This record gives sequence, structure tokens and C-alpha cells, in this order.
Amino acid sequence: MTTIRPPEKRNHWMFSVNPHQYHWDTLFVKGKEMWRGAGTRPDALRALKQVRKGDRVLCYHAAPERALYAIAEVTRDPYPDPHDLESKMLVADLRAMERLPRQVRLDELRGNPAVRKLKFLKNVRLVISPVTEEEYQEILRMAGIVATPGLPLP
Repeated sequence: MTTIRPPEKRNHWMFSVNPHQYHWDTLFVKGKEMWRGAGTRPDALRALKQVRKGDRVLCYHAAPERALYAIAEVTRDPYPDPHDLESKMLVADLRAMERLPRQVRLDELRGNPAVRKLKFLKNVRLVISPVTEEEYQEILRMAGIVATPGLPLP
């Protein structure tokens, strides 16, 4: 007798980058890439340790753009950065999914009561921020992604 396990819950995250150091277009050109954006920041490393394969990532560009740009998928659980000789940094592999039909600016996020509890909005210096299912769905709606009956959102 085979037991069917329920699918694990997919989590959602916001990864923020400085577009002058790394632009999310790079991920779309390459298709998939090792993301090294957490660096050695303790808050980012703690958050990255909770990221899992299959999770969705809202890709955010910090100043000067200050806008959500795209959606990516985590393709491998976080692991030690192979380029870090001191083994202090973690990385995660990401796969490009789609650019948002419309970028969602920081001021729009702040103005929407449905996402006002988003941890990132309390500290925009966060590199990695958890996003609830409800916040994720609302952000996709704001970006112009509408659910098709019977099909899951990205």
C-alpha cells in the first residue's frame, strides 16, 4: 500500500538587490543562477536558512528603482557558498519564472492596507523578507497577474 503524502507548503519570499550590483535581468538572461545576495548579514542568513526548494521569490530592486520586478523559483535548498573560503555565506539557486506585467513600486506597497504588515515595509534594508500567502496573492494582483480558474498562480 502506497501512502500519498500531502504536498509541502510552498513559502514566499522577497529578495532585494541593489540593481547597480546585480540586476534581476541577469537571472532572466541566464535562466537560472546561484544567488549570493545574502552576503554575511546575520539577518539575511537567518532568513535564507528557512528558504526551501520550490519556494517562490518576489524579486525587488532597491534604490533607485524601488520596485518589485519579477518572480523566481528556488531550485535548491540553501547551501554554503562555494566561493567563500571562510564558509560563512549561504547561497540559493534560483530559476527565472516571469517578469511582472507591471512593476509594483514601494510607495504602492506602502499604500495598500492588504500588505501593510509585510516585514519588508517595516525595514526596507532587509535583503530577504518572508511574504504570507495572502500578501503574495495581493502583490500579484497589484502587478496585473490574475488567477485563471482551475490554474494555480505562479
